[in-house]
Amino acid sequence: MIIIGCDFHTSYQQIAMLNTETGEVVERRLEHENGEVRRFYAQLPKPVRVGMEATGFTQWFEQLLAELGHELWVGNAAEIRASVVRKQKTDTRDAAHLLELVVQERFPRIWMPTVAERDVRQLVLHRVKLVQMRTQVMNPASKATR
Repeated sequence: MIIIGCDFHTSYQQIAMLNTETGEVVERRLEHENGEVRRFYAQLPKPVRVGMEATGFTQWFEQLLAELGHELWVGNAAEIRASVVRKQKTDTRDAAHLLELVVQERFPRIWMPTVAERDVRQLVLHRVKLVQMRTQVMNPASKATR
């Protein structure tokens, strides 16, 4: 199995990767814009587990890993930060720390909805808005009494 600690940024990600069969550890920086991320994760043999801190704007990455059949663990950023002994922060250290937490089974994993669950939520929100619009048109007097 391949386990990856991923320090995710807007334009790149720093990874620390462990092959549990060979014990080989690789550290690498992957750029998002040039397609390097897709090529890298597509060439990895399954199973792959990727651990990263909870952060915004990662939906495209979550979808990519799901599409490729890899497993993504998202962790509580505050707990991950609190578990660091050395407070000096670098991308390489952060990626190695995330890898260490996943390997030692101390990763503070949080629940994330699947892509299908997110789609259903969006449909439900859309339906709620349609119903609200319909009831406002049918009951204009109720809007005035609020």
